Amino acid sequence: MTYTPLPIGIDDFQDMIVKGYYYVDKTWLIKELLDKKGKVNLFTRPRRFGKTLNMSMLKYFFEKPQDGKDYTDLFAGMKIMDAGKTYTREQQQYPVITLTLKSAKQPDWDMAYASMAEDIANEFDRHSYVLKDGGMLEEDKEKFKAIRGRRAERIDYAKSLAFLSKCLSDYYQKKTIILIDEYDVPLENAYYAGFYDEMIAFIRSLFESALKTNLYLEFAVITGCLRISRESVFTGLNNLKMISIMNEEYSEHFGFEEQEVKDMLGFYHRENHMDTMKSWYDGYLFGNTEVYNPWSVINFMERLCINENSFPTAAWSNTSSNSIVRDLIYRADPAVKAEIEALVNGGTIEKQIHEDITYDDIYQSENNLWNFLFFTGYLKACDRRMEMDSIYITFALPNREVRSIYVNTIMSWFRDEVKEENLQVLYSSLVNGDVEIFERELEHQLQKTISYMDGEEAFYHGFLLGILRNMNWITKSNREAGDGRYDILIRSPELSKTPVILELKTAKKRAELEKRAEDALAQIHAMGYDADLYEEGYSDVLYCGLGFFRKQVRVKMERHELN
Repeated sequence: MTYTPLPIGIDDFQDMIVKGYYYVDKTWLIKELLDKKGKVNLFTRPRRFGKTLNMSMLKYFFEKPQDGKDYTDLFAGMKIMDAGKTYTREQQQYPVITLTLKSAKQPDWDMAYASMAEDIANEFDRHSYVLKDGGMLEEDKEKFKAIRGRRAERIDYAKSLAFLSKCLSDYYQKKTIILIDEYDVPLENAYYAGFYDEMIAFIRSLFESALKTNLYLEFAVITGCLRISRESVFTGLNNLKMISIMNEEYSEHFGFEEQEVKDMLGFYHRENHMDTMKSWYDGYLFGNTEVYNPWSVINFMERLCINENSFPTAAWSNTSSNSIVRDLIYRADPAVKAEIEALVNGGTIEKQIHEDITYDDIYQSENNLWNFLFFTGYLKACDRRMEMDSIYITFALPNREVRSIYVNTIMSWFRDEVKEENLQVLYSSLVNGDVEIFERELEHQLQKTISYMDGEEAFYHGFLLGILRNMNWITKSNREAGDGRYDILIRSPELSKTPVILELKTAKKRAELEKRAEDALAQIHAMGYDADLYEEGYSDVLYCGLGFFRKQVRVKMERHELN
């Protein structure tokens, strides 16, 4: 039986179909675009939710091919072909300009501009057949060749899409479709790299000339992750239709619906993994449509095809920029930390939402950071309400994959915090058996961190390991010793210094703290965790039992001779 490959990293529609990859049919997007007749359509969706593949699909459907090529068969058997002649007669009827701005993610303005100019030049080269048009003015030919040859002035590249649409429309006697993918990638990158003003000025000129008063434009589709305000990019663009994750229209065309995930699992005979797919990769709500992360679903599906016992992983975290999550956590004051804790522990928070924002706004308030997290896929909408003229949304984390991104970022932040802090008082109180000071210093660190409480003991275990990481003693965790496994053992290479065995217990209420610390101490006794230390040359050992409840701790210590 022939294996149908999964399209990991495949974003060219022709490759997808011709090479036989598994394809989730999103061609109904074509019908909706034609029905709605939007002049300039901006779709904002999180990264890796199928935007680039959909743009490629639009190109192959609408573009009038050259050199006798015919792409009609690419759409055989797909939904759009059953939509009727009103739609199929639009196939391969238009000149199409396609431009992706992904490659403009560069370290400085000169490199970013050169990258965009090269991509524009390549698109001119793709359409260089228009130079054969006998009616084309000589000066237009020279300008065309200069842009194609990467030697035109910056103003020419800033107005290049408008010029190319005119050339194509004159050649075909048909208005042009413009497709611009990932328009906000260069803006985000420029903001963090320090040349935002230069980038936004160029993108604004590019868009204004191509989309605002372009007599040769049939319609345009733009995709991105964030909706950047009209004042910064889409100045005066009255024909712009913005379709964000809050809009009910077009909601099913980006990402996978639940039935599409079920169909994929059934196709590969892995139906019993639906619950895992749902808990890890579902949870997004676009308009009123429940959506799964397509990138993560496909990656997990491939692993399941190789090994049915594979575990889910956070595939999205390796491809999406997590800088906004990082910045929220690293900048969090106590109130924001409490909100992050609520989210990672399965709770919700409510925030005012506003869509017209810029990267310049991102750090004006923590509320802007929450907005960015929502529109980039790190939060989901559970409920919404209107108060006066403002919309308030109740947020939660979408799924286990996104939660793992928060937790991992929290742990990275905590390790960075520990590196910068002098913990010598805490360390010396631990090895000297000074219970009162160790307890006080440990609780101080707990108050500062961001906790996540499912699998509570695992959180406290990771918290302690992070605290002890910079102690310059040998730290071992969850190792077999005596009749079981200790939680943590620290020991110095110097045999004259007393090693410490730490055992952790969690309490369900504050009143149980003392008892849980005593239980931890008793477990070290009962299980004989110090069995091998005498043979290694140590003469004594310090037992340390810890009881945790939320951000409080109780410590019990005992010193024992080894013989």
